[in-house]
Amino acid sequence: MDGARVLLVEDDRVLRPALARSLREVGAVVATAATGGEALRALGAGPLAPFDVVVLDIGLPDSDGRDVCQALRARGMEVPVLFLTARDGKHDLLSGYAAGGDEYLAKPFHAGELLARLGALVRRSTPRRPPEPTGLALDPATHALSGPDGSQPLTPTEYRLLAALLAAAGQVVRRRDLVRAGWPDGAHVADNTLDQYLARLRRRTAAAGGGATITTVHGVGYRVDGVAGLDGVGAGG
Repeated sequence: MDGARVLLVEDDRVLRPALARSLREVGAVVATAATGGEALRALGAGPLAPFDVVVLDIGLPDSDGRDVCQALRARGMEVPVLFLTARDGKHDLLSGYAAGGDEYLAKPFHAGELLARLGALVRRSTPRRPPEPTGLALDPATHALSGPDGSQPLTPTEYRLLAALLAAAGQVVRRRDLVRAGWPDGAHVADNTLDQYLARLRRRTAAAGGGATITTVHGVGYRVDGVAGLDGVGAGG
């Protein structure tokens, strides 16, 4: 969610600032609105929305959130919309999708679930630079890393960490994103624990061959540097 532009449309005076704070804590840039009218003014005339994702409460004081979504779709806006609602019946869910929504979250919910769903929406809707070729591949059945010089066994945590790095080869993966990829939600992971895992992964990738390296970007995270000229090899997750 780093740098993701989020419009949060929620009329609850307690929930709105709490959700905005949670989003900002993970690096999102948040604007808020309390009514459908405020939301449409913030979105502009379209078709290009000034946001990467919209969190839209269905029960707004001046309008139904589904009608707001239909209005922005009528403007040609394709920005992803996640509905929040106190109603979780099948009819309500289907009507939300029919109105042009992309996700649906019933209240009460855990903030971590909202962040995870929004992160997935932003990733799917944002064009990504393809990862650099590395000559390495992951086998999800055996949790093994393979390269030109052979195969290396990985622990489940090593596998998840390396998958996150390979999926963004050539780009920096922040430490907190690696922790989220490697450990269960809420797990306390010391900085030196992550560093020790990455040291082991350096040895594994070196032994597998191909020349790809794991580089430390101090104060930020890690980056896998690929090998120019190799055909791309995908990594499983």
